[in-house]
Amino acid sequence: MSSSDRSQAVGVNKSYEIRTYGCQMNVHDSERLSGLLEEAGYVPAPKDGDGADVVVFNTCAVRENADNRLYGNLGQLAPKKAARPGMQIAVGGCLAQKDRDTIVKKAPWVDVVFGTHNIGKLPVLLERARVQEEAQVEIAESLEAFPSTLPTRRESAYAAWVSISVGCNNTCTFCIVPALRGKEKDRRPGDILAEIEALVSEGVSEITLLGQNVNAYGSDIGDREAFSKLLRACGTIEGLERVRFTSPHPRDFTDDVIAAMAETPNVMPQLHMPLQSGSDRVLKAMRRSYRQERFLGIIEKVRAAMPDAAISTDIIVGFPGETEEDFEQTLHTVRESRFAQAFTFQYSKRPGTPAADMEGQIPKAVVQERYERLVALQEEISWAENKKQVGRTLEVLVAEGEGRKDEATHRLSGRAADNRLVHFTRPDEPVRPGDVVTVEITYAAPHHLLAEGPAKAVRRTRAGDAWEKRTAAPADKPKGVLLGLPTIGAPAPSPAPTAACGCD
Repeated sequence: MSSSDRSQAVGVNKSYEIRTYGCQMNVHDSERLSGLLEEAGYVPAPKDGDGADVVVFNTCAVRENADNRLYGNLGQLAPKKAARPGMQIAVGGCLAQKDRDTIVKKAPWVDVVFGTHNIGKLPVLLERARVQEEAQVEIAESLEAFPSTLPTRRESAYAAWVSISVGCNNTCTFCIVPALRGKEKDRRPGDILAEIEALVSEGVSEITLLGQNVNAYGSDIGDREAFSKLLRACGTIEGLERVRFTSPHPRDFTDDVIAAMAETPNVMPQLHMPLQSGSDRVLKAMRRSYRQERFLGIIEKVRAAMPDAAISTDIIVGFPGETEEDFEQTLHTVRESRFAQAFTFQYSKRPGTPAADMEGQIPKAVVQERYERLVALQEEISWAENKKQVGRTLEVLVAEGEGRKDEATHRLSGRAADNRLVHFTRPDEPVRPGDVVTVEITYAAPHHLLAEGPAKAVRRTRAGDAWEKRTAAPADKPKGVLLGLPTIGAPAPSPAPTAACGCD
């Protein structure tokens, strides 16, 4: 959308709230929605206020209960809207792309429905709905402009998402995302690096490269080694301390990527590698283009190149037709892989996917029992892997909002290079989010580490300066979407949204 189009939609003195569901792609899209609305004159609704003039739902369609959750929340807003003249409700994201006109039929008080390909139109659609006094439903079938060209309101001063591609060319039978996000479209490497350099100049010290199938980057521009080249190029950006990426696909995970990770100092020793199932038979039914041997081979190569790498994964339990023998193969793969963390899911039917109509749907009780066994095994492995960190000295990038009990325990929290969550004793000297603290690990739990002694060193950073500058701004500064540090690999003992829509 051009600047002239945006200027038509001015929400002067109107407040907004964005409610985000789903994956990191949605979270990053919400940053852009915040930027668009603020450029159009809207301001963030105060947390302690009586509600927003515009409420935007950025939805996910991956989980089975996504529809019920949306319509339940819309129902709760209906009386509020009736009592607040001029209030508007907008629904975007994957569920909007899928349901389209159905949303307005089920919830006629919704003013705007927009899809994954045209998020830049939100301010114009809101204004059009206001003027015409009728709902506006606009779903584009293909990407109108790469989202990174849109204004973005990033909340974190020290960590940022950077999209390198959108869409997905895979045809996994359990996943609806490719149908909603479209075919993969890659950004030009120069545009990506220019965005990263601009972020670093603003004080960002950690970036996470983002894509539905991030290591397939290059397929759209005809370069099979484009992703490894991009990682190496990130290593040349002065001031960029940490580089992460999510989510790769085992099919496209090549030796040149492993070499680039190992040989580029600011690419972190952390990898999120979705397994989904350890059974070759189930993987074939899922249309996953690798088998157990290939997956374990990748893990072995990564560990040979980066012995201290922390590897996390996604696993689906109870896919149609999964037998006890199939499930045992998943447990075997988990034991062999020694994941630091696993995002575990009970299979969820999604209308429109081939798996939804497959024979052999597994009874809920069987799925639950298998799921509990998998979680118990992974908890045991996570704890054992974390215990190996005790006695190690780690550099921790101080985070904002990672430790829910920090005030009570007089600790701070942050992420080690391998993305493990570390709670540490608050140093005597002032420490800001974005600064780096060197600590010795004294205790390990399954999902976090503790450093209970005094900090060995505190390094004040440009990222900390940026955080301090931002928080010193007037109290009515734009709030945007609260991101904090990207948390791929963070504890997930129960089903939850995971990396890149959980579809890789």
